[in-house]
Amino acid sequence: MADIKKVVLAYSGGLDTSVILKWIQQTYSCEVIAFTADLGQEEELAGLEEKALSTGAAKAYIEDLQEEFARDFVFPMFRAGAIYEGRYLLGTSIARPLIAKRMVEIAAQEGAQAVAHGATGKGNDQVRFELTVMALNPGLKTIAPWREWDLHSRTELVAFAKANNIPVPVTKEKPYSSDRNLLHLSFEGGELEDPWAEPGPGSYQLSVPPELAPDDPEIISIEFEQGDPVRINGESMSPARLIKKLNSLGGRHGVGRLDMVENRFVGMKSRGVYETPGGTILYAAHRDLEGLCLDRESMLLKDELVPKYSAMVYNGFWYSPEREALQALVDKTQERVTGEVRLKLYKGGVYPLARRSPYSLYNPDLATFEKDEVYDQQDAAGFIRLNGLRLMSLNLGSGRK
Repeated sequence: MADIKKVVLAYSGGLDTSVILKWIQQTYSCEVIAFTADLGQEEELAGLEEKALSTGAAKAYIEDLQEEFARDFVFPMFRAGAIYEGRYLLGTSIARPLIAKRMVEIAAQEGAQAVAHGATGKGNDQVRFELTVMALNPGLKTIAPWREWDLHSRTELVAFAKANNIPVPVTKEKPYSSDRNLLHLSFEGGELEDPWAEPGPGSYQLSVPPELAPDDPEIISIEFEQGDPVRINGESMSPARLIKKLNSLGGRHGVGRLDMVENRFVGMKSRGVYETPGGTILYAAHRDLEGLCLDRESMLLKDELVPKYSAMVYNGFWYSPEREALQALVDKTQERVTGEVRLKLYKGGVYPLARRSPYSLYNPDLATFEKDEVYDQQDAAGFIRLNGLRLMSLNLGSGRK
């Protein structure tokens, strides 16, 4: 690490990254460039550049990446129907490759030899950041202070900050470790460290408890083109604006809240609460439209690959050849996933009501319970006999009759 003269730091302006900025300067005797990605977290970005510079940063980048995030990361993931361990819509996971990608680009632009992050040695984010850097520029080094320094508690970080004249907010400590972007808001820590403890009211921010949601349902429609949502209630929207609109609609009706214990990539279990109102609506609508537009074997193949794709996103392998190969297959299946879904939002639930598509594979002449001239029901007897042949053979071969 002796050849490091310049570092790009993923910087939020909070206690951890402010301390990290100063610590890197002191430990490596190098310049630090602060980078903040606006992914729709709606945190106060005003004054962040000034704070970074006053803390010692040589330069500060603050960039609005919301549309790129929605278009190039969230939407491809939703085309794949990715859902980790059958429940988690990967809100934190999908943000990390974009942040790391931009850090690599800034490092090249600024002539930096390393990047740095504030992820701890226990979590998944360290893996996601560093695998992305390795994939995009293996020559860059990564500094991970939580794996290197001797600061082991919030109290020690506050003491370091005060000793180095780093402003520390004097507000009451939040009970949760949170991560927010366009897609979701996550909560860890506090009472959530006890899996038997009920989440506190402070963990409701994007959504309301279902019992406090309106007593009247709300009907909405979402239109898709090749697997991507493009309109809500007939109004065309950019990817980021569309997600924000769905968040507002879903949050009002208590949609999209998840409390789960998951398996981290590093080997431990963790408990988290996630609010993903817009993503939950989008997932339900997209899945419903696929039922109309995808043939059986394509859907079956795609469903078999969802756990693999989801694990790739969760574990940090967004920029891997296997994820890119799966994405190509997924996008091929989405070429005719175009149409409209009408849904009801009510008391925490998302209920598809109707769907239509110019590429619909539904044939009412085949599906009808009334008289038809397309399908000969007697053909089913031979179909069943052929499918049962091996079962009959197994039975006869065992000596049973």
